[in-house]
Amino acid sequence: MSDKIILFDTTLRDGEQAPGFSMNLQEKIEFARQLQRLKVDVIEAGFPISSPGDFESVKTIAEQIEGPQICGLARARNEDIDCCWEAVRASARPRIHTFIATSDVHVEKKLRKTRQEVKEIAVRSVERAKKYTDNVEFSTEDAARTDWDYICEVIEATINAGATTINVPDTVGYSNPWEIEKLFRYIFENVSNIRQAVVSCHCHNDLGLAVANSLATLRVGARQVECTVNGIGERAGNASLEEVVMNLKTRREFFGFETGIDTRQIYPASRMLTRFTGVSVQPNKAIVGANAFAHEAGIHQDGVLKERTTYEIMTPESVGWSGQGMVLGKHSGRHAFKTRLEELGFRLNEEELQKAFEAFKVLADVKKKVFDEDLIVIVHQQAHSADLDRYILHDLIVEVGKNGPRATVVLRSNGNTFQESGTGDGVLDAAFSVIKKITGLEESVLTNYNCSSVTQGTDAIAQSTISLRYKDKEVVGRGTDTDVVRASVKAFVDAVNRLLITEAKEPVKDIV
Repeated sequence: MSDKIILFDTTLRDGEQAPGFSMNLQEKIEFARQLQRLKVDVIEAGFPISSPGDFESVKTIAEQIEGPQICGLARARNEDIDCCWEAVRASARPRIHTFIATSDVHVEKKLRKTRQEVKEIAVRSVERAKKYTDNVEFSTEDAARTDWDYICEVIEATINAGATTINVPDTVGYSNPWEIEKLFRYIFENVSNIRQAVVSCHCHNDLGLAVANSLATLRVGARQVECTVNGIGERAGNASLEEVVMNLKTRREFFGFETGIDTRQIYPASRMLTRFTGVSVQPNKAIVGANAFAHEAGIHQDGVLKERTTYEIMTPESVGWSGQGMVLGKHSGRHAFKTRLEELGFRLNEEELQKAFEAFKVLADVKKKVFDEDLIVIVHQQAHSADLDRYILHDLIVEVGKNGPRATVVLRSNGNTFQESGTGDGVLDAAFSVIKKITGLEESVLTNYNCSSVTQGTDAIAQSTISLRYKDKEVVGRGTDTDVVRASVKAFVDAVNRLLITEAKEPVKDIV
């Protein structure tokens, strides 16, 4: 049995379909490129039939991303499978991932079918997918609550039908390491053709055991782990990619497994995801949290200064923590700027590079030192957001006097200028109310607001994220500036633009 573990990243599917984590097409493509740099084995790019937007993003990723297998999810329905193939077929290494629920509660209450009917549907779906590609994955949704003998029946039948990967998901995070290890062992002992397929785990984190459960399945024969960056996903999320990978790397002598992951790309992937979704990881998050490599206690600091391994079982550099990195300033040239962006993993065309360089020069006149984190924000904000701009913040004037806060906002759109003034409970409330009036989104509701510094110091870039809901749509807007008020207003304008151009996804109830 191979000691190579296949890393199947579902950030763009399971992770992205969680409320508040949606990304636009450009962000999905950029994140897929980061997963390519991370060297994941499989990218589950989305659920093509769920919406035209999801189909387009999966298709574009299949066309543009080389290296990883590009996978799409499909329910055990002909139309889902056909749509999935159309989305992934351009990839050099396409995969169709189809599934159906097998637990009695799903079979009887949701599907309203018999076990035999479900098994027959599973077989037919794999056979249909197999007509398109030899690379077919089948999942038994809610496996952890499925009768063990029945799940073995379904797995054996779908392997005979042509499935090359069998995924056994703990869809609702119900299991624990001891129990799921026994389940997987039972499958290996009772499915006669199990060695003809790669066995995969897909664990959810409802009880905080997703990573532990995933590692337990590897010990008894699973060779693929389905996970997400930062552990995002439905409800409490999925197994965290960075935690699974660094467990296997740091405890190599215990687990005895290898991955093809470039661990130095873990932290950049985590940061990119938080920028795109507006959802930060908690400071004490393993591997990528702000405190993961911080040492405040005097005894710990003394030990680390004398010998890092006293309190560090891995180095920050091993997962891509670059500290403050290369420092650029207002005298830095275009060549140095371009070189540093390439070292950070960005490949910009001439137009994108010029826009980013001009924004860098503006920032460098305000800040004495521009760090890597600042550069990453500049690239995202300047080079990849032009397609979103229906309204652009041209000017902002805020007043805090005896009559209360007042804001005057000037927006531009398609050569036209719009100016309004208004009051509110604070300067931001006043500015947001004015923007709603200009754009006709008075009924929109602010559901979340966050503003933090990208780097340290009084001249640090402020990064603001805003969640805005209008009718059945909810989007995340982002804005950056050295002024916190302007950063927040830019984020609000960005959210408004996203509301105006983003199509709502069709609801999809079935998940793995």
